[in-house]
This record gives sequence, structure tokens and C-alpha cells, in this order.
Amino acid sequence: MQYKHWLAVWMLVLSACKEHSMRVEHLDIEGHRGCRALMPENTIPAMIKAIDIGVTTLEMDASITKDKQVIVSHEPFFNHEISTKPDGTLVTEAEEKNLNVYQMTYEEISKWDVGSRPHPRFTHQQKMKVHKPLLGDLIDSVEHYIQQHRLKPVQYNIETKSAPEGDSIYHPLPDEFVELLMKVIMDRKIEDRVIIQSFDFRTLQIIHKKYPAIKTAALIEEGIFTPIEKQIKKLGFTPTIYSPHYLLVSTHMIDYCRKHNIKVIPWTINDIKPAKDLIELGVDGIITDYPDIMVKEFLQPHN
Repeated sequence: MQYKHWLAVWMLVLSACKEHSMRVEHLDIEGHRGCRALMPENTIPAMIKAIDIGVTTLEMDASITKDKQVIVSHEPFFNHEISTKPDGTLVTEAEEKNLNVYQMTYEEISKWDVGSRPHPRFTHQQKMKVHKPLLGDLIDSVEHYIQQHRLKPVQYNIETKSAPEGDSIYHPLPDEFVELLMKVIMDRKIEDRVIIQSFDFRTLQIIHKKYPAIKTAALIEEGIFTPIEKQIKKLGFTPTIYSPHYLLVSTHMIDYCRKHNIKVIPWTINDIKPAKDLIELGVDGIITDYPDIMVKEFLQPHN
């Protein structure tokens, strides 16, 4: 009797494991800014490392220079945590927002180092002298690397770093921002593998209107507990992806998105426990600074 009891329990465990494996089989693991915990963020080496790890999507940020080049940068200025000036001095927090990339040419920007400075929150990040890349150069490098090593193509999740208060100060107006970004994407013929994400719904609305085939992701800030119905109404259309801070994910949100054929991909999850909880809840992917940990846990077969 005891044997039968334990056999039944074991069969339930196997069934649960099988179900869990099926659920994560198509999980989209996005390397946040490439793989920020491991390599300098938003750089070509970070994207190549993320590909080697096995991410399905490269997450990154787009800003615009004075000479209308699209660069990969989380802030439209030189962040004090990661930036070193061309003369070797360190950028301070007090001055960082005055170091505006929209007021610099790309030739000037390329002289700044964003990889040698030890990161205060990612102590295992590999250090190297590296600059903010042009988006086009990053895509070219990734595509060449994938072809050279005969790897599966990746998706690009590109955030427009814009906000109404920054218009014409830190970046161009939304229409011009979108056109500059889309030219880079279309010139490289990767439209079918691109997601445009943003907290600035204006850029998403322009993408939806002018480039309806492009996938979009609505980013939702941490602590913004506005119901999803109101967020979608504010956006004005149904996005491909709803991308909230991970603490905002709820059963109601998942149910709403399932009903309306919207994927849920929260940000930024760096620990296994919350990642497992979210996957059990039904998210379609996760954005993480530690894709090495998440790929090993959820995408690679376990012994």
C-alpha cells in the first residue's frame, strides 16, 4: 500500500515536471541591455555574450545624436556609473545630465569609454574599454556573428528613450525619432525580428500607425498600479506585448492579456524565485540582467 502511495506521488511529480517543461519551452528570455550583469551594458560585446549564453531576444535602448545617428544608450547622456571622459577623468553624478548625447556628434561620443569603470551594482561585470555603438553597427555585428557561427536568429527589443519633457532637448520629437530608428531597421531588413518598446506611448502610437507590421511593447513603470484596461485605452491600440515591472504582474493582467492575444513580458527579473513564480503565473518571457542564470534554469535541459 505504501509503495502504491509513493508511486502515485512520484507520477504526480513527473507529470508536474513535464507540464512545467512544456510551459517554458517557448519562454522568451531577453538579455537586458545585452547582459548587464556580465558585460558593459548596451555594447556590442554584451550582445555577443548574450547570444553565446542562448538568449532568444536582445534587449537594448536607442538614443539620438546631434548628427541624427541612432546610438545604443540607456540614457540620452553619459551616466556617471559607467562613463569615463576622453581625458580619462570619471563622470560625476552632478554633471551627468549636462553630458547630453543629443548635443554631441557620434564622432565625439565614440571617444567616451563606457566599459572600464567598475559597476557599483554588478561587481562581476567584465571590464573593457568600449564605446556606445551605433545601432546599425551593433545589428551588423550581431547578424555577422550569427551567420558566421550558424546560430538561430535572435529578436531585437529596442526601447525608444524619449519623454515629453525631453523633446528637442535630449532627443528629437517622436515622429523624427521613429523615422530615424526605422530607417536603421529597414535598411538591415530585420523588421520581422524587431520589437519597439517604450514608456513613451507616443512613439508606439506612431509605429502602430505608420509601421503596423512592427511588433510593439508597452512598458509600464514600477509602482504604476493603473489597471491594464486603462493603460491599453491610453495607448489606443492593442500592443503585441505588455511589459510591466515584474512586481505589477497579476492573475487579472495575465487573464486580460490572454483574452486579447497580448504577450506578457515583465522586467527586470534577476532572481530565480520570482522568475519561477511569474512563469507559473503564465508570463511569456522575462527580461533579465542575468541571462546566464535564466537560460540555464529554464531553457537548457536538466540532468
